[in-house]
Amino acid sequence: MLIGEYKHTLDPKKRLAVPSKIRKELGERAVLTRGLENCLFVFPMKEWELVAEKLSALPMGQKDSRGFARLLLSGAAEVELDQLGRILIPENLRDYAGLQKAVMVVGVGKRLELWDDAKWAAYKKDIEKNGDQLAEKLGEVGMI
Repeated sequence: MLIGEYKHTLDPKKRLAVPSKIRKELGERAVLTRGLENCLFVFPMKEWELVAEKLSALPMGQKDSRGFARLLLSGAAEVELDQLGRILIPENLRDYAGLQKAVMVVGVGKRLELWDDAKWAAYKKDIEKNGDQLAEKLGEVGMI
């Protein structure tokens, strides 16, 4: 399971070191794509195959289904970890997420999320402030 928060920086060649604690679980190859709230999603290959399969099964006749599939699939890029555990983040994805220098690597179960450090801090503050309300909503659907 991919968990935790790790602050890293993009190097001059726009590579990001994947935290050593989670490299093994991520594997040697992964898929990087646009995520929600202007972060990037990083999926281990095995997990990406499941996500891509589910996206392909969405009804093409529904506008929201087409849009979500396009968001994730058109922005996807396969990445390989180099010998030092770094991945190269393509320019279009860096621009989408607003990644400049400081990057938060966030483990979210079956995927990683890459956030601009300042955006992550603001998002996290908001989520923490509304934690009780989120718990209530999740309780209504039997999650908590």
